[in-house]
Amino acid sequence: MELTHFINGKHVKGTSGRFADVYNPATGEVQAQTPLASAAELAAAVEGAKAAQPKWAATNPQRRARVLMEFVRLLHRDMDKLAEALSREHGKTLPDAKGDVIRGLEVAEFCIGAPHLLKGEYTDGAGPGIDMYSMRQPLGVVAGITPFNFPAMIPMWKFCPAIACGNAFILKPSERDPSVPLMLAELMLEGGLPEGILQVVNGDKEAVDAILDHPDVEAVGFVGSTPIAAYIYARGCENGKRVQCFGGAKNHMIVMPDADLDQAADALIGAGYGAAGERCMAISVAVPVGEATADALIERLIPRIEKLKVGPYTAGNDVDYGPVVTSAARDKILGLIGSGVEQGAELVVDGRDFSLQGYENGFFVGPCLFDKATKDMDIYRQEIFGPVLTTVRAKTYEEALGLAMDHEYGNGTAIFTRDGDTARDFASRINIGMVGVNVPIPVPLAYHTFGGWKKSAFGDLNQHGPDAFRFYTRTKTVTARWPSGTKEGAEFSIPTMG
Repeated sequence: MELTHFINGKHVKGTSGRFADVYNPATGEVQAQTPLASAAELAAAVEGAKAAQPKWAATNPQRRARVLMEFVRLLHRDMDKLAEALSREHGKTLPDAKGDVIRGLEVAEFCIGAPHLLKGEYTDGAGPGIDMYSMRQPLGVVAGITPFNFPAMIPMWKFCPAIACGNAFILKPSERDPSVPLMLAELMLEGGLPEGILQVVNGDKEAVDAILDHPDVEAVGFVGSTPIAAYIYARGCENGKRVQCFGGAKNHMIVMPDADLDQAADALIGAGYGAAGERCMAISVAVPVGEATADALIERLIPRIEKLKVGPYTAGNDVDYGPVVTSAARDKILGLIGSGVEQGAELVVDGRDFSLQGYENGFFVGPCLFDKATKDMDIYRQEIFGPVLTTVRAKTYEEALGLAMDHEYGNGTAIFTRDGDTARDFASRINIGMVGVNVPIPVPLAYHTFGGWKKSAFGDLNQHGPDAFRFYTRTKTVTARWPSGTKEGAEFSIPTMG
């Protein structure tokens, strides 16, 4: 099957002559090919968006919000269809795929409040006969470059606020699982969005560079690895664009001696192995404080990990997680596991030889657990992005805190404790953007903002929440005077309100 782009409200075949294979990760079979756009194809999409955007910007915010209201209804209607398509290309289980759609849907729901979020400020009588007010106006044509691991959620995190603000949006989704973004564009059109306001252009680096270099693209948002985030941020800013980029992560979970260790172990299982570890908010490092805590935690983790069920999404509720997205991803994960063994960490649960009857060619990796790793090892320094949990033992709370604070990534972190003073100190001092207290995956809800610190994020504003409306608009301030009489003579001093 040959997939398409979605331009000006229609499915459009690629013309570059270049395609990428789209796999079924459970079987290893190619199930489709997606076109890889040329710079000329990207430019055509931008041209269509630029032509459609002024009328959409002139549509009042309440009417724009009604399109999102209908879009939310359609997402509920097609939830099963979207989840099945997502699972088929990504490999995650159906419940997890539905969660992917729902977390994006929640941002769409938040954006229905655009009429309130776009209100400016007004000062009556700022000076003699002078009023002053501000307004938020759309940027024009903006773009989003989104990753494979959340092919529904992150595109919606990007295009819902952008469109609610009155912009036209160019979406360049991952070429690994492009079907759901195309389906979302169809639903937006069905919900009443004018043609050209949401364009989906499939592609690789050529399309990315075309977005970054196009003079009519005013802003770019990206989610992916840190090296690519740094590249996109630098090139986009060099070209005068507003840019926000979110990169890699290495999320630590501190387990204090007073924690409920069964609760902590269950949290680590879900946060470390859910979606085969292919989440930027996955917990990939457990940091138990004290040898007794570490021994007791490992004792609880091993049987839980050994009971994990790995298989295709078609197995339904009998599967805890599925395959990773590509054979290249699997090989990278296995390589890092091997490096951990070579560098001296204890691989207490080894899933490298996992094989599933009937799915021998699938991209599966069995669950792995390392103990007694150190911070100089590759498995600690690098983002593995697979079903691998690494345990680094700390002697004290301060040592555990320092591990998370000294790591180059600062996306998310968590602490499990019964002590309020410790939790409060941790939340206050940690130099990481999203913090959980007895919550293993502290992804903020749609009305707060999502974003990391350090090398996990580039740019000043976060995703969704009020920050999204700031990112996708610019502020204009008006100073108006309606004099009751005519004052003769020019004024040469700077105006003041004295």
